[in-house]
Amino acid sequence: MTVLPIAQDDLLEAGRQVLLLEAEAIQGIAARLNGAFTRAVELILACDGRVVVTGMGKSGAVARKTAATLASTGSPAFYLHPAEGVHGDLGMVTGRDVVVALSYSGETDEILAILPVLKRLGVKLVAVTGNPVSTLAETADAVLDVSVEREACPLNLAPTTSTTAMLALMDALAIGAMHVRQFTRDDYALFHPAGSLGRRLLLRVSDLMRTGDHLALCSPEATVRDALFTITRAQSGCVFAVDAAGRFAGLLTDGDIRRLLLGDRDALEQPVAQALNRNPRTSHPERLVSEALQIMEQHPPCGELPVLDHDGRPVGVLNLKDVLRAGIF
Repeated sequence: MTVLPIAQDDLLEAGRQVLLLEAEAIQGIAARLNGAFTRAVELILACDGRVVVTGMGKSGAVARKTAATLASTGSPAFYLHPAEGVHGDLGMVTGRDVVVALSYSGETDEILAILPVLKRLGVKLVAVTGNPVSTLAETADAVLDVSVEREACPLNLAPTTSTTAMLALMDALAIGAMHVRQFTRDDYALFHPAGSLGRRLLLRVSDLMRTGDHLALCSPEATVRDALFTITRAQSGCVFAVDAAGRFAGLLTDGDIRRLLLGDRDALEQPVAQALNRNPRTSHPERLVSEALQIMEQHPPCGELPVLDHDGRPVGVLNLKDVLRAGIF
């Protein structure tokens, strides 16, 4: 194998041609989409078992990704290696399942070997193939045609355009089922609790807010000095003034106190009521933390957000450091 000197212009042009060729192939499949696609989505939606996705080689790699996409968008699914299937793993398949079999030729030996068992089990079969008259296609209940004019490989051998087209069509299948299911952001978050996206969609203010001894409270009649000691004990950055009924009356931050002292050395002895911010931004406990963060980032930004219940009583404080530590950006 001869390695040629790198000519940047030629290399960039070769890369562009691959991308354009694969994009053109996907556009061609989009134009050919027909009732078979609808039938395939209907089979997945009607399945009261799981979607079993299978394929060998490069098609197997696409099948693994397809199973993961289906599972994360509301269609329970798993990948079955067809070669392992004929050695016992077919026991994972039941008559309640739907099988999606990926084979560009439609004649992959390992796929064909499991077809008789699938037929005996009575499972519905979706074939994803570039050969609509293949053995696989003739056995299937729905056939998705992913045929392409040529591979991006200059030898027209390595699966490139065909696997890209197959992957795009499988994404369309999964998202089609997701669309009909009316799969929501909250549903998606339930399947992605560990990622930053899941945290943004799941975490409520009540999950992160500081409560108990970390909530600094005082009466409006308390002195600024007393408020400062209360802030220190709570290891907080602010104190909430509450009236006799326990309702929120205003906010005083440690920054406010410093500014007071710069203007008046005797400010520590004045009542908190004279220095309160009586209309600060607030949140309720059930708000998403990501939404609360947007409130905190409004001008001027604030580091702590009072959390009030429906009666206007403080139940916690949301601290910006806790939000960032939780991975909400």
